[in-house]
Amino acid sequence: MQTTVAVFFGGKSNEHEISIITGVYAANLLRGAGYRVLPVFLPREGGMAYADANTVKAFTDGSVKLVPVYLNGSALFSQKKRKKLFAFDCALNCCHGGMGEDGTLSALFRWNGVRSASPETPISALFMDKSFGKIAAKGLAIPVARAVTVREGENAEAAMAAEGLTFPVIVKPVKLGSSIGVRVAHDEKELADALALAFRLDTGALVEEYFRDKRDVNCAAYRKDGRIIASECEEVFTDSAILSFEDKYEKAAKHSELPADLPREISDKIRACTTWIYEAFDGRGVVRADFIVAGGEAYFNELNTVPGSLATYLFGESLTEAKKFLSALVEEALLRGGEEKETVVTGILNSDVFRGGKGSKRRG
Repeated sequence: MQTTVAVFFGGKSNEHEISIITGVYAANLLRGAGYRVLPVFLPREGGMAYADANTVKAFTDGSVKLVPVYLNGSALFSQKKRKKLFAFDCALNCCHGGMGEDGTLSALFRWNGVRSASPETPISALFMDKSFGKIAAKGLAIPVARAVTVREGENAEAAMAAEGLTFPVIVKPVKLGSSIGVRVAHDEKELADALALAFRLDTGALVEEYFRDKRDVNCAAYRKDGRIIASECEEVFTDSAILSFEDKYEKAAKHSELPADLPREISDKIRACTTWIYEAFDGRGVVRADFIVAGGEAYFNELNTVPGSLATYLFGESLTEAKKFLSALVEEALLRGGEEKETVVTGILNSDVFRGGKGSKRRG
């Protein structure tokens, strides 16, 4: 019987458009690999819809046909007619940022008993916050750059001084991705401007040590047949002070090298750290870890639980290899499905202690 995969993409996020690109890309690859695919679009305003389209253009020219649906178990039901439209075997999360990547969507899958080929809620929620991600990396003895988290109304310069941070520093919205809202601050004025931008987009900002000689390196990991597989390291280049949105998406074909030209001990360390994070948090699906290499050291930067293009390019350049990669994610999800354990029923509601109004009042 043909396996059906529901591909979720879009969502209320600054990376909404990138999510559409990833979702359409993944859906088409899975179709080519022989799966039946249900494209599920999450509009910015909320809700979800079955999207009868297989091109990005359909979402830009308005030709996409959207059928509002809701999730009930491993099935899509019509919002209008309240009846089942499609059942599916597995879900794939292609929503970058927002409640697609922060664990909310994966929690919805879990609540409905949906088998997922993507990371689960704990790892997604934790690493969505860059400051929490640094704490987690430190706990695994993985080096991180010095940084402080600043909330609105707090004294950023005092926090920097307490950590021994001096200008220049990088200022990042703490929960955003794709380098959106990231700035380099060389003095107090630039720091204030960078924080104002970060607070316009997010509830907090990470003020981080800046390395002038830095190199931006990525490594991804996934699980196949129960074994964790780490990609080769990729270096992404930029002509500016930071790796920008344009560098990541508009210039990617010209500005990256795979495998990266790094000393073997550095690339081995990055691959080992990526594998260690994946293993420590019982990873599922694919994640991509971003590192900064400077002064002969590799510093963990952040973890993406819904990486751009699902990091397919890090495991092979051809479409055939990309199909095999996504197929491996789906098949692993199907193998690991049905892991819910027995739920204990205590019977306390049938106890004499809680029978009648007086029993309830005694413990109210």
